[in-house]
Amino acid sequence: MRIGELSHATGVSTRALRYYEEQGLIHSQRLANGYRAYGPEAIETVEFIQDLFAAGLSSQILRDIMPCITEGHDQAACTDLMAQVQHVRDNLLDQEQRLRGRRERLEQYLTGQRSPRGRSGVARPQAVEPH
Repeated sequence: MRIGELSHATGVSTRALRYYEEQGLIHSQRLANGYRAYGPEAIETVEFIQDLFAAGLSSQILRDIMPCITEGHDQAACTDLMAQVQHVRDNLLDQEQRLRGRRERLEQYLTGQRSPRGRSGVARPQAVEPH
């Protein structure tokens, strides 16, 4: 399939697909007329790339782990790379916990369960219900 067809099938722009190819994340063959030709597996690969980008992985990490996923390279190297992915996941969990704590403190201020330090009886405006 050509790049426009892959773009239509995945919802990813042709510009992004060219970037993925420049980064070594997907591969195409060049036809005699210079057009890119992608195999049917490219749809699944592009969707996988999108999922990993959305999860916060960089193109560098993706470039390193794609061979482990698509070709089953050296298990020891792949184990190290997967440890990087786990590190990204752990960082996301830490950020999530910090955000949850901040949100809870804001909720406490809004509902009157908490007041600014050193101040008591501070009048609060009517709380607005979250959307």
